[in-house]
Amino acid sequence: MRKFNIRKVLDGLTAVSSVASASSAAQQQQAGNRETEIQETLQSEHFQLCKTVRHGFPYQPSALAFDPVQKILAIGTQTGALRLFGRPGVECYCQHDSGAAVIQLQFLINEGALVSALADDTLHLWNLRQKRPAILHSLKFNRERITFCHLPFQSKWLYVGTERGNIHIVNVESFTLSGYVIMWNKAIELSSKSHPGPIVHISDNPMDEGKLLIGFESGTVVLWDLKSKKADYRYTHDEAIHSVAWHHEGKQFICSHSDGTLTIWNVKSPTKPFQTITPHGKQLKDGKKPEPCKPILKVEYKTTRAGEPFIILSGGLSYDTVGRRPCLTVMHGKSTAVLEMDYSIVDFLTLCETPYPNDFQEPYAVVVLLEKDLVLIDLAQNGYPIFENPYPLTIHESPVTCCEYFADCPVDLIPALYSVGARQKRQGYSKKEWPISGGNWGLITQSYPEIIITGHADGSIKFWDASAITLQVLYKLKTAKVFEKSRNKDDRPNTDIVDEDPYAIQIISWCPESRMLCIAGVSAHVIIYRFSKQEVTTEVIPMLEVRLLYEINDVESPDGEQVPPLPTPGTGSNPQSIVPQSHPSTSSSSSDGLRDNVPCLKVKNSPLKQSPGYQTELVIQLVWVSGEPPQQITSLAVNSAYGLVVFGNCNGIAMVDYLQKTVLLNLGTIELYGSNDPYRREPRSPRKTRQPSGGMLTVASCMCGLSNLYSESVKKLRTSYITGLCDINEGAVVPEDRCKSPTSDVKDNSFSRSRSSSVTSIDKETREAISALHFCETFTRKADTSPSPSLWVGTTLGTVLVIVLNLPPGGEQRLLQPVIVSPSGTILRLKGAILRMAFLDTTGSLVPPAHEPWREHNVPEDKDEKDKSKKRRPVSVSPSSSQEISENQYAVICSEKQAKVISLPSQNCIYKQNITETSFVLRGDIVSLSNSICLACFCANGHIMTFSLPSLRPLLDVYYLPLTNMRIARTFCFTNNGQALYLVSPTEIQRLTYSQETCENLQEMLGELFTPVETPEAPNRGFFKGLFGGGAQSLDREELFGESASGKASRSLAQHIPGPGGIEGVKGAASGVVGELARARLALDERGQKLGELEEKTAAMLYSADSFSKHAHEMMLKYKDKKWYQF
Repeated sequence: MRKFNIRKVLDGLTAVSSVASASSAAQQQQAGNRETEIQETLQSEHFQLCKTVRHGFPYQPSALAFDPVQKILAIGTQTGALRLFGRPGVECYCQHDSGAAVIQLQFLINEGALVSALADDTLHLWNLRQKRPAILHSLKFNRERITFCHLPFQSKWLYVGTERGNIHIVNVESFTLSGYVIMWNKAIELSSKSHPGPIVHISDNPMDEGKLLIGFESGTVVLWDLKSKKADYRYTHDEAIHSVAWHHEGKQFICSHSDGTLTIWNVKSPTKPFQTITPHGKQLKDGKKPEPCKPILKVEYKTTRAGEPFIILSGGLSYDTVGRRPCLTVMHGKSTAVLEMDYSIVDFLTLCETPYPNDFQEPYAVVVLLEKDLVLIDLAQNGYPIFENPYPLTIHESPVTCCEYFADCPVDLIPALYSVGARQKRQGYSKKEWPISGGNWGLITQSYPEIIITGHADGSIKFWDASAITLQVLYKLKTAKVFEKSRNKDDRPNTDIVDEDPYAIQIISWCPESRMLCIAGVSAHVIIYRFSKQEVTTEVIPMLEVRLLYEINDVESPDGEQVPPLPTPGTGSNPQSIVPQSHPSTSSSSSDGLRDNVPCLKVKNSPLKQSPGYQTELVIQLVWVSGEPPQQITSLAVNSAYGLVVFGNCNGIAMVDYLQKTVLLNLGTIELYGSNDPYRREPRSPRKTRQPSGGMLTVASCMCGLSNLYSESVKKLRTSYITGLCDINEGAVVPEDRCKSPTSDVKDNSFSRSRSSSVTSIDKETREAISALHFCETFTRKADTSPSPSLWVGTTLGTVLVIVLNLPPGGEQRLLQPVIVSPSGTILRLKGAILRMAFLDTTGSLVPPAHEPWREHNVPEDKDEKDKSKKRRPVSVSPSSSQEISENQYAVICSEKQAKVISLPSQNCIYKQNITETSFVLRGDIVSLSNSICLACFCANGHIMTFSLPSLRPLLDVYYLPLTNMRIARTFCFTNNGQALYLVSPTEIQRLTYSQETCENLQEMLGELFTPVETPEAPNRGFFKGLFGGGAQSLDREELFGESASGKASRSLAQHIPGPGGIEGVKGAASGVVGELARARLALDERGQKLGELEEKTAAMLYSADSFSKHAHEMMLKYKDKKWYQF
């Protein structure tokens, strides 16, 4: 488990917080408010950072292995990662430090160990008998490149083939080289005039361990006698070899070739193949050779007692099948089944009933590792159906564009989502149990529900049950269903705001209590959803179009954080330039031929059948204005108690009453200030001279709140940053700069926020976008005596503005009377773009936004229910909801640079913390932990920090991970109870915790991969075979490969590196003894006691572990070479 050095900050000793508290005391005296001191319970020792689990499909897989006794699957990747899978819920992630690609994996079957071969010519031995597998030994080859490895069942000698065509032998117990080497020139002798190429295959004869079959790439195969150290037979073929497989009786083997052919050879007939097959070749009538096909990359030859053998292969399709998907071919007797795959095949393995190679194999399934999927095929059922995959490997089914994490949700949410999601399951899967069933689950010590929501490029949204470090998909919502699909490329004039993925999700706003869901998409569209368990058909999809554009003439930045005196502007909303709510757009072009009043997507005008689950309540779209596309939405909030949704972009803000389906507010950002604009900007009419060049609009992210401290490289990074603040890019249009879809990071592992990141004009850098929105019931003005509903708006220039909401009474009146929206005149300022806002009550507890409890809307209410709904008040679950008039609240505001706590209604800043000077905060969340709350921040420089509330004392500051790509910035989020996550690759979610308690319990929560299982009995040789020398021949490999027989290997050939798991290997299995030791050491450190006693305990533990290791080794030696009849 990777540990981080935590710079724990002693309480109250930081200069910043002491200055802040001193100044705040003075401010409190001046204000004369009765502000009681809040007792804070969180201390530095409550925090510790560590990775917990990684979910999703292994990114860029490269190798596959299976332990048929333990029933564990291992997958290696091109980035050196190792993922191990047991029964559903038992998963493990490990990483090779070098990051080199894994080229091959070999289990020590039923031993709880695994050998990995990497592209940097290293071999590693992993100990799987501990919950967090560790490397016990490594071996680095210096003069040879590794190409193929083979470890015979129940052997400790690993054959390693190289690029030069030589074979070296490694003892997997000590990870040292044997002096026994098979040199390529000795193996082929005069059979070939040229070098035979790298080794592509090694295996021993199933019936005779003393005979080794060696396949060279050029087409030569050699049967080597290990005892006599010479070749028995050499088989030559003029086509390159890709793989070789034995028949279990050891009399035949099969080779796959680069021309799409299979050759079957009798061991004792080396002159020519016994049979040549071209599985996908067209047979020509006049006896000519079939046309060549694509290479057969791998073949497996598996026998059954009852019938014909299975020949399973990948590749080999004919060259004229252009555009055909990759295939796995299963040949069984006279039948040939071609199984098409969605992605290219990386590797496959046939799962068999026996681990013994000299017995009938009885294959029952094929596991196929694809580039982006894992498929298991049932060989025992007709039609070869696939098994339903229980692992959460479909995170990337469509690329993830955003995600949110909710811990401690209402308990009825997961069952409700599961029940509607269960109806979406596909049919036609195999009836059998999932065959990868090894390992055991860990103990569940966390009892609270957790939900992850992922938004995707195709407009879909997935809800995942993430409770207790597992992950399971609950429900999938397709938001694109409400829009007309374009039939062809010519028929999509309106979606050219983005090249592709016009439905991609950018922001998710969800209220778990009321189950209201709101999403903002890349085409400047917002959809509000209501949860229902009933199926409904919507005749007409409710829809609004909003015209939102505002531009400025001049910008003058105010000095520092001073704000001019604020006269209170008049009340009343100004819902200007609202497009009439109609299905067909009011007009498609303005007088000068520019596109105008047209949304980017067309809403369906036919009835929409909506299944149980999330159902469309309202679709809102921003429209084109005078030839300019609408700007992408940068912030979004929904409130079920008020019936309102609000969203903003770099032009302004719009508020919609989704109950009455009306636009309440539609303002440019500057208009929010009224006459109090500190930047002294003037509105100006939209420029109509800007012509789209050939329809190709280059759209760029607008930069926000950049200080002069940023270097150019950080500015570039900041430009395409999370909220995708956007503007039209002026100047020449280059094809590379066309706006990209959110999926463009899949290929190059970098992030593009659907917009080019080239920002040149000062206008864009200072364009003020809406970056944060928060509904709450609080004090909106200094003179307020009681809290009232309001909306707090944060901008990218560090301004917070407050809008007062005057709501009509509940029940029927709520649908008839208008909601009155008016600016309060309150303006607060911070450095950097505003990211997050929250409110605390007098006791320091979080005041959550008011919400309405969920109820079924599609069932008619009876009279009693109607009366209840009239009286229903919005729920606010503040612990001190019965506030006295004189009691105050605290607003917590976090920006990219600093955090402030402001006392309300006095609006005095009582605490301030400068979070970072040289970087910027990417994500800030106010979260609950250990019955208290704190502010958690993730900075672009890789630091994760937490601060107490309300005093903003630093509690944790850990360098975790630098921002290497925008995917991390777009997906990182904190949630309650010390949980956090981000998308670590396009296909995987990494979860972590910053809670000391969770770190301590993690060892218990993790599943165990290794479980003691008896190895199946070896096949019975039969009386006559034993008597007359038939059946399997054993070999004393120790006698051949040991140092006494073969001497020492050259020291310069390979270097042994002891692994970090070497000391802990045996002890790790004993349920985290090492972790207990570390905690004991820490406790003694803190008390200032001596460590003598601890060192004695450590020595005693090491001694007991070593004796256990010796005892296990003696047991293994005792039974290693015994035959089945000697037990």
